[in-house]
Amino acid sequence: MGEQAKISVGGMVTDNAVLKGSVGPDVIDIRKLYAQTKMFTFDPGFTSTASCESALTYIDGEEGVLLHRGYPIGQLAENSSFMEVSYLLLNGELPTAEKLDNFTYTISRHTMLHEQLMQFYRGFRRDAHPMAIMCGVVGALSAFYHDSTDISDPQHRKISSHRLIAKMPTIAAAAYKYSIGQPFVSPDNSLSYTGNFMRMTFGVAAEPYELHPAVEQAMDRIFILHADHEQNASTSTVRLAGSSGANPFACIAAGIACLWGPAHGGANEAALNMLREIGTPDKIPHFIERAKDKNDPFRLMGFGHRVYKNYDPRATVMQSTVREVFDALKVDDPLFETAMRLEELALSDDYFIEKKLFPNVDFYSGIILSAIGFPTTMFTVLFALARTVGWVAQWNEMISDPGQKIGRPRQLYTGPTQRDYSPIGNR
Repeated sequence: MGEQAKISVGGMVTDNAVLKGSVGPDVIDIRKLYAQTKMFTFDPGFTSTASCESALTYIDGEEGVLLHRGYPIGQLAENSSFMEVSYLLLNGELPTAEKLDNFTYTISRHTMLHEQLMQFYRGFRRDAHPMAIMCGVVGALSAFYHDSTDISDPQHRKISSHRLIAKMPTIAAAAYKYSIGQPFVSPDNSLSYTGNFMRMTFGVAAEPYELHPAVEQAMDRIFILHADHEQNASTSTVRLAGSSGANPFACIAAGIACLWGPAHGGANEAALNMLREIGTPDKIPHFIERAKDKNDPFRLMGFGHRVYKNYDPRATVMQSTVREVFDALKVDDPLFETAMRLEELALSDDYFIEKKLFPNVDFYSGIILSAIGFPTTMFTVLFALARTVGWVAQWNEMISDPGQKIGRPRQLYTGPTQRDYSPIGNR
C-alpha cells in the first residue's frame, strides 16, 4: 500500500490514497469519501481539486513553468510551428519531417466549409460579435458532418479533430469578413496554416495579398502560446460537455462560449483598453498610484495571473515578438512605449513585486494584434482558434480514458428545508 492521507470526521478516520504524478503536487484520492463519511468536500471554483488525470500540459505557477508534453513553451514558441505543436498535443511526441508533412497536408485538405454552412453567416446581423457567430457556426458543424460524430470510433474522433483544427481559421476569418461587409475569401492550401488564415482575413479578391514574414511568424507564435493551458475554465467546459457523450463539435462550441467570458478570453482586450486609457508614459505614475488604491476601481490589466505567481513564461516570448512586429511594420505607436515603460516601472515597484503582479501574455498580445490590424472584437476569436487544438486534444484524452465518468459536481445546499405547497388563494 502506498502513502495514505488520513481524514478525521466526527471521530471516524478514513484512509485515502495519495496519488503521484510524474511532476507537480501529489493529490489525495477522495472518490470514496462520501460513501465512507456521507460528506462532500467544498471547493468553489475547483481551485484545489484535480478533476482528471492528464498527460498533456503541466503548469508550475510558482516557478513560471509551462510544458506541453514535457517541452517548455519557450522552446516550442522559438523553434517550432503551430502545426508541429498541434501534432505534439494530439499524438504525444514531436513528429518526424515526414509525419509533419503528412499531418499538415491532411489539415490543409479539411479547410473548406460546406457551401450551405457559409449561408449561415447571412442569418446574423452585420454587427453581431464574431464570438457569437463562432458559437453558432461551430455548433452547427455537427449538422453537416454526421460521418465523424461516433465518439466510440477512434477514426471518427481523429477525423473530427482534424476537421475542427482545419476549419476554425476559415470560420474565424469569415466571421471577420462578414462583420466588415467584405466577400469571403476561400482557403489557399498552398499557404501555411497561419498564412492561409491571414490571407482569408485581410486579403481581397481585387488584388494579391502579401503577408510579411515577421507578421506570419508572430501570429504563429501567438497560436502556439495559446494552444493549451491545462484545466482552465473553457477546457474544463469542453471536458464536462464531452463527459456526457456529446459530439465533438458541440463540445468545442461549449468551450468557445466559456472562453467568450471577459474573465477568461477577454483579458488581452482589457489590457489594450487600459493602455489606451493611460495614453502616454508620463501618466503612468498616476495610474500606478490609482492601482494601489483599494478604493479606486482602476486595475492594471495584463498583470498577474490566476495560476502564475511568477513571470508568465509566455510573456517572455511575446515581449520580443512585439519588437519584431513593430520593427517589421514600422509602427510608431505610443501604446508600445507606454507598455514598455509600464512594465519597467511595475517590475521595479515594491508593491507589484510583493503582490507578484508580473506582466502576463495578455499584456503583450493585445498590442501585437492591434498593430497587425485586428479589431478588439477579434481578439477572443483568435484565442479560440488557437485553443481549439488544446480542446480537441483534451477531449480525445478524456474519451480514451477508461475511468472517465460523466461530470457531476455536488453542492452545499443552503435553501429552504422541505415545506408543503400552499394554494395560491392562501398565500
